[in-house]
Amino acid sequence: MVDMRKKRWPLIGITAIAAVALSGCASGEDSTGADGGEEGSDGTLIVYTNSNSDGRGEWITEQAAEAGIEIEIVGLGGADLTNRIIAEKNNPVGDVVFGLNNMFFEQLKAEEAITAYEPSWSGEVPADAGDPADGAYWPLVEQAIVTVYDESRITDAPTDEEDLWTEEDYAGRYEVNPALGQATPQLVLASILTRYLDEDGDLGVSDKGWEMVESYYANGSPAVEGTDLYARITRDEIDYGVLPSSGIEARDEEYGTTTGMIVPEYGVPYVTEQIAQINGSGSDEQAQEFIDWFGSAEVQGEFAAEFNAMPVNEEAVAQANPDVVALLEELPRQEIDFGFVSENLGPWVEKVTLEYIG
Repeated sequence: MVDMRKKRWPLIGITAIAAVALSGCASGEDSTGADGGEEGSDGTLIVYTNSNSDGRGEWITEQAAEAGIEIEIVGLGGADLTNRIIAEKNNPVGDVVFGLNNMFFEQLKAEEAITAYEPSWSGEVPADAGDPADGAYWPLVEQAIVTVYDESRITDAPTDEEDLWTEEDYAGRYEVNPALGQATPQLVLASILTRYLDEDGDLGVSDKGWEMVESYYANGSPAVEGTDLYARITRDEIDYGVLPSSGIEARDEEYGTTTGMIVPEYGVPYVTEQIAQINGSGSDEQAQEFIDWFGSAEVQGEFAAEFNAMPVNEEAVAQANPDVVALLEELPRQEIDFGFVSENLGPWVEKVTLEYIG
């Protein structure tokens, strides 16, 4: 029987699941037309996303054009994109947003920055994968956020990622990304704090929880802008780091590594990338046409084949890489109350930024 607390996954052949932020789960740069306005005046649909890296944005734009839908992709990191949409809600620039996880879509929903629309493919996705209460957002792809290392260098990885920031032997040997404007660093923070919730604690978190967060940032090696996690691993600057499962296979191929993962008993956080219509943009028909097209089994299947994504659309799963399907079936899922996290994330980020990152 496999010990899921410390499984060294041989991931050669496990390919990218459409990514998120932080290397896949979030794009940190605006793409062409990011200042909005005029690009949409000629009938072009403005599509906001944090999942346009590694050629995804170009592929989606080209495929949409072939389907007769002209779009302009605008890419930003998850938290920054969420804040932008909220700031623009009284005068929307974007028409559709996709790629953000439940945590961010809950914020957009609370601010009434998105509007409910039931896609033509709604019956092909699990009811609880998106927003079952109101149908404000709908699921596209999912992936896990994992702590990785190179098996060819590390043969005694810890069974729990918390050992990295609480045991002296690992001090400075794991990467920390302090860019809390991105989706994945925020999810990592939420993953830690979720394990230490206390209604009587500071911002709903126990003293132990805040001590763990302080240790996480204090003992880690800050990410180097423009330098890939695996480049640092292969140069022996660090041994461990956080990565969406989407980026593993490509990095193993590029860097000659064999990725293993630390899989704690309580599981790893998952993200489900969602899609929604932005409220009040005035392009309802075009926006809904794009949502119907992009989330369909046909397009999600083609997307899975192109980028080895793990589609939520059950009729598209057959076209996904079998290794990707098997990986996500076996990786235990950490329980996270995204509604609660969404309500508290702003104050958590503010506290961490002021007290632990500086």
